[in-house]
Order: sequence, then C-alpha cells, then structure tokens
Amino acid sequence: MSYCRSIRTCVRGMVFLSLILCSVIHANAQSLAKSDTSVVSLQPWMSNSLDPDTRADQMIHEMTLDEKVQLVHGAGWGVLRKGDLVAPGHNGGAGFVSGIARLHLPDINLADSAVGVRMAALESRYATLLPSVIGMAASWDPDAAFLYGSVIGRELRAEGYNMSIGGGVDLIREPRNGRNFEYASEDPILSGVMVGQLARGVQANHVMGDIKHYAVNDQETGRSTLNALLDERALRETDLLAFQIAIGMAQPAGVMCSYNHVNGDYACENDFLLNQILKREWGFKGFVLSDWEGTHSTVKAALAGLDMEQPGTKYFGDELKQAVIDGKVPQARLDDMVHRIVRSMFASGVIDQPPMPRSVVDPFRGRDDARKIEEKSIVLLQNNGVLPLSFNKIHSIAVIGGHADVGVLSGGGSAQVDAPGGNAIDPKPGTEPWGKPVYFPSSPLRYIREQATAGARIDYDAGNDLDQAAKTAASAEIAIVFVTQWMSEGQDAATLSLPNQQDALVEAVTAANPNTIVVLETGGPVTMPWAAHVKAIVESWFPGIGGGEAIANVLFGRVNPSGKLPVTFAATELDLPHPHVTGLTERIGNNGADAAAARDQPRNFPVDYNVEGMAVGYRWFQQKSLKPLFPFGFGLSYTRFDYSNLKVDSDAKSVSFELRNAGAQAGDEIAEVYVTLPASAGEPFRKLAGWRRVSLAAGASQTVEVPLNPLYLSIYSTSRSAWTRPSGDFLIEVGSSSAQLPLHQSLHLNAR
Repeated sequence: MSYCRSIRTCVRGMVFLSLILCSVIHANAQSLAKSDTSVVSLQPWMSNSLDPDTRADQMIHEMTLDEKVQLVHGAGWGVLRKGDLVAPGHNGGAGFVSGIARLHLPDINLADSAVGVRMAALESRYATLLPSVIGMAASWDPDAAFLYGSVIGRELRAEGYNMSIGGGVDLIREPRNGRNFEYASEDPILSGVMVGQLARGVQANHVMGDIKHYAVNDQETGRSTLNALLDERALRETDLLAFQIAIGMAQPAGVMCSYNHVNGDYACENDFLLNQILKREWGFKGFVLSDWEGTHSTVKAALAGLDMEQPGTKYFGDELKQAVIDGKVPQARLDDMVHRIVRSMFASGVIDQPPMPRSVVDPFRGRDDARKIEEKSIVLLQNNGVLPLSFNKIHSIAVIGGHADVGVLSGGGSAQVDAPGGNAIDPKPGTEPWGKPVYFPSSPLRYIREQATAGARIDYDAGNDLDQAAKTAASAEIAIVFVTQWMSEGQDAATLSLPNQQDALVEAVTAANPNTIVVLETGGPVTMPWAAHVKAIVESWFPGIGGGEAIANVLFGRVNPSGKLPVTFAATELDLPHPHVTGLTERIGNNGADAAAARDQPRNFPVDYNVEGMAVGYRWFQQKSLKPLFPFGFGLSYTRFDYSNLKVDSDAKSVSFELRNAGAQAGDEIAEVYVTLPASAGEPFRKLAGWRRVSLAAGASQTVEVPLNPLYLSIYSTSRSAWTRPSGDFLIEVGSSSAQLPLHQSLHLNAR
C-alpha cells in the first residue's frame, strides 16, 4: 500500500465512518443533556443557576457508598491492553470512569492528548498532530499556546471525550529526558505561563483539563522508583513554581501526580505536595488523579490527597470501601474526593454541555492551526548569509536525509498521534505500536519544490550512504540536510548527540558543499560538532502535520523566523549538572514499560537535584561561567532589532523601553526581561522575569512595557514559609536572549 501524500486523500475514508459514528453519539448526548423543568425539580443539582460546589454537594447527598467509590477509580486498562475489559460507554481513550445515569452524571472519558488526541485511528477518526510542546513554547507566544490547547479541546469534544490528560509542565532539568518534547522549558515562568495558557485553551471547549506530572518527573530512567531529592526552597522556586503559575492561570479540573518519589514519599501519596501545597496553600479545587498505575496504597494515598486511582480498582475499589467502613479513611474524606470530581465536571461544563459531535474533526483547519504555531516556533540558530533562500536565484538544491521526502518526525509514547494513512515511512492504517518512530505526511521536499524557481533541479538523497550523499550535495548550489532525534516516553537518550551517525552525514555533506543548511527535527537540545562548518542551522522541533510547509516557508523567507530557545543547548554533556543520566544503564527503560530493561536498572535510587538546586538550565551555565552552544532565549531573525531607553518603575512593577526594527523587512521580536536579585538572596544568576512578543514593520519603533510580577522578584523563605522580596540592589536587564542584554538598570528595593 502506498502512503497518502495528501491529508485530503488520507482522511476521506475516515470522514464517512466518522459521520455515521457522530450521528449516533450526537443523539445519545442530546438525550443526556436534556434538563427540563421536571428533572430540575426532582434533581436540583441540574439547575445551572447554582454554583458548581452547591450542585456537587446536592448530588453527592443522593449517592450511595458504592456510587461514591465508583467515581474515584478508573474502569481498568481497557483498550490500552489487549484482552482487558472495555466498559460500556468507553470511547477508546486512555481512561474511563463510569458515571451515574440515575443522577444525570455522565461517564468520564479521558484521552492522552499532549500534542493531539491519541489513538483516534482506533475508532476510524482523525486527530491533528500539533508541533511538540517544547516547540510551542519556543514561540514565547501565550496566544499561540491558547490556540494549541483550543485545537486539542475542540477535537476532544468532537470525538466524544470530556477530559484531556495532557498539560505537561515539568521542567527540563534533564535535557536527555525522553518526554522533553511534551514539556515546555527549563524556566519555571515560561513553562507555567505557556502550559497554563494551553490548559485554558483546552477547557474553553467545555473539556476538563489537566496539569501534570506533579512533581519533579524530570527523567524517564527509573521514573517509577527514583527518589527526586531537592530542598524546599529550590523546589518552590523551580519545579513547583511552574505548577503554581500554570494551575493558578488555568484552574484545571485535574492535576496528575507523577510516578516518582519526591524527598522520600511517592508523589501520589505525598501529603506535603498534595495536601499542604496544592490544596491548602494554592487553593486547588479540582481533583488529583494518579498517573497510570502510580497509586501505591489505599489509606496513605487517600489521606495524603489522592482523589482518583488510574486505572483499575486495586487500591481505590473494594479496599477503599472497606477502609471507609472501618473508619481508616473518614467518610468526609471520601466525600471530598467525590466532591472535587463532580464539581469539576459542573465547573467545566461537561454535564450541562456534554460533547455532542455534529461533524468530524476538520483536518484542514487543524493543519492550518498547526502550521501557524510551527511558523512561530521555528528557531533560526545560525545564518551566515545563506537564508532566506532566493527562489529566483537558486537553480539547484540537494535535500538530504531525515525522510524529508515523505514527512516529518513525531514524538512517541502516550503522546503519539496516529498519522493519517499510517506511518509515512511504512504506511499501515491504524494505531501505531508503542516504541516505533512515526513520520507524518508533510513532506519538506514537496514544499521546497513548490517554492523553488520553476525549472530548478531539486534532488533528494536518503543520506544512508555518506559517499553518495556527498556526491548529491556537491552537484547542487545549496545542500539542506534534515537530521532527526526521535524521543519517547519510557526512555531517555544516553547522550545529547544525534543518533545513527547523523553527525558524520552533516560533516560529509559540508565537506562537499560549503553552502550547507541543517534542519533539526529533535525532541530537545542536541550537540553539534559541525556547527562552525555549516552556513545555517534551523531548529524545527517535532513540527506537526503542517511542519513541511512551515519549514519551507521559513527557508524561503515567506515567514520571518521569530522563535527563541526555551532551553539551553549545551556544547557537551560534561557541562551539565549531571553529565550522565542518573541510573541509566546500557538497557533503557522506566521500571515498567519494558520489563527486561527494568531488571537491568537500579531500583529506588536517588536523583540528587540539589547538585544544581535553583540553578536550572541557563542559570547553571551562568553560575558556573560555562558557555553554551546556544543560550536560553536565543533566536535569530531575517531582520534586526535595536533596544534603547530603558525605564524601570520605582517599585519594579514594570519596565519600558524602545524597540526598533532596524532591518529591511517586517518581523517579530521576543523582548526578554531578566532580574538579578541582591547578593543576600543567594542566587548568583539572572532569571527570567517577563517578556513581550512584538510585531514591527521594517523601520518601525514601539514603546514596549512589560509588567513584572512581584512573585518573580521574590525568594521563598523556608523559615517564614512564605515568599519574600529581599532588600538590596536589583539589576534589571533587557534584550534578545539570556546572553545578549544591552539594556540594564539597577535600583534599590526594600524588603517586602
């Protein structure tokens, strides 16, 4: 079977099947959604004039003990494991919780949806593959993040789901982490804001949102058993700050606790994380659900703040019921668990406005949205005058490697979206198996050919033979090498190097053609021993279903690149706080996904994040006076911007400055604001405090104002159990990256 080169062709069959399915779902949903006067009089919680907490309390008052217990656990692995029971009403997603029909409480159908809806092909449906989350974060555009979540939310709703379990906000402490493509940044403010906006976009579609993996789930190696060690101040100012910002912004229905231990206790039975911080201090009103098989006890987990076991009933089924009967878990605690779930369903609108799919997912709208996000996310890392390509001057281009002839790479694991028509490099319809790289039919080669001069010669070489690749490159004016780094849940990369001898490929092509451009499709940072020898480097991340077109648009200048790095690119692993991934052996696994690998890994081992503490990512490089390959916040444009006239409010509530597009074409600049706290704070590094994305025509200027959140100028005092602003001299700096800050001003602030 030949793979589908056009999305329109690929989804035509899905559309017909989905129309039939949608009509059935629509009829059932309409029946469930009916809330006439007689129903409200008998079941007052169905009146949407009441607040979600009151409605939840009224409904819970009518529940039996068995019905309450039914709501605090999943129905089992279902479609995720062959042979497992698939409950009636199960929508084919990652999880399912049975509702209570007599009370008009619908089922909860949960879907993996980090970068798009997973396993849509299982039901002959289509889902849009968005760029990776780290790519979205590279846009530094909160509006793009909201759009990202909106695409996921509307497609979940159209496919009959009422809860997303995406929303990863863990920091990129470990740049080799297999799930970094699902996360946003090494900086807590950038991560919190961007993922918070993403979750808002999801929930704007009357779908329950989720923030995960709470907390310090920063590597896959030994994820089910490792003990993340980090002192409270560092924890508060880094990993937890990202969660605090995202949760405060989005008010999600759910927070998913992680597999690992945090300072001795499993995250899903960690009273400090769940009760003391999340629920009491931050006032979180939603429910805490475990990652899949992340529950480890009944009484301890329930009392520590876990509200829902996923999947199955091992701990929160009959054992929880008996614990309530025996008084080991108070009835009030069970009622609180149920209240949090039900009030979240009311608050998000999944009861009053349940998913009622009237038509199939619009693949063309999804593709266009994905392309627009990717165009803002591509980062131009290097350009020695070769870009943008002049379509009317270049007559021959060699495109080499990366399966660029058929598509673009996507990330694996529970974030894997099904490709229309199947994997572009090995097309077979249906859901892709776990652990296999999947390419989507968005061919960069196709769009390069479309944009090149009519009659230009565009050759493609797979890059498997270095001599042949060099020969192809030598015959062209320009060589474009596509290199890839597949990443997935369940495994970390052993190094930052590109796999499969791709460094040697770039070196061979560069030796044959001095006008070489490298396009990276990676899940995170990689090393580049060839960087000094190539003319241009473009980071496209995992670019999504519109990626091929977006990459070509940037290469030919139809889009002026504006993305900035949300993570530091180290020159070598030796510069990292942890030169080797802690616990990683020759066999890679996560103590569960691969049983054979798990046997070869140390169990219950510590990962000492106190090595770097608060100095995560770019802060570490500053503190240790290390020069990265490319710094945090860095990204080039086809124009240039000048900064001047910095003014800082007397109480540091905001900064303003003049930004001028000093180049010859319109472009977007991400203006970044950093603060260095007084020496008494004990933080010998600058840290991000705010930013603005600004669009300017050629030659135009604008006064830019960036508000500063007082929290971002504060430290966490463990002695006072509170955030405080230290007294002393604060240094405010403004510029285009963490390493290029032409504007600076000091001011003295009193403690607060």
